[in-house]
Amino acid sequence: MYEFPLTGAQKRHLRGLGQQLSATLHLGKDGLTANFMAEMQNGLRAQELVKVRLHGLDRDACDMACAQLADEGRCVWIGRVGHTALFYRQQPDPALRQIELP
Repeated sequence: MYEFPLTGAQKRHLRGLGQQLSATLHLGKDGLTANFMAEMQNGLRAQELVKVRLHGLDRDACDMACAQLADEGRCVWIGRVGHTALFYRQQPDPALRQIELP
């Protein structure tokens, strides 16, 4: 599991940034495939913040899918509103970071 502690203020900042994003990934009936996880890794490397749209899942299934995405994707699950979730992983190289946390 990816351990990167975030404060409430940092999560609030990331949620604010996430509102401006469109959902770049869509999780559908196929579930977590290798291609989906590869695209998520590419998005996290490039942008650090990824918005995922979860199609065809109820509330409990969305929460389970988000927890599994965070675990397998080695990222932090920032939050979920409806069927849209936000994930963050800080770029390890400080020169390449796009998001400055407060």
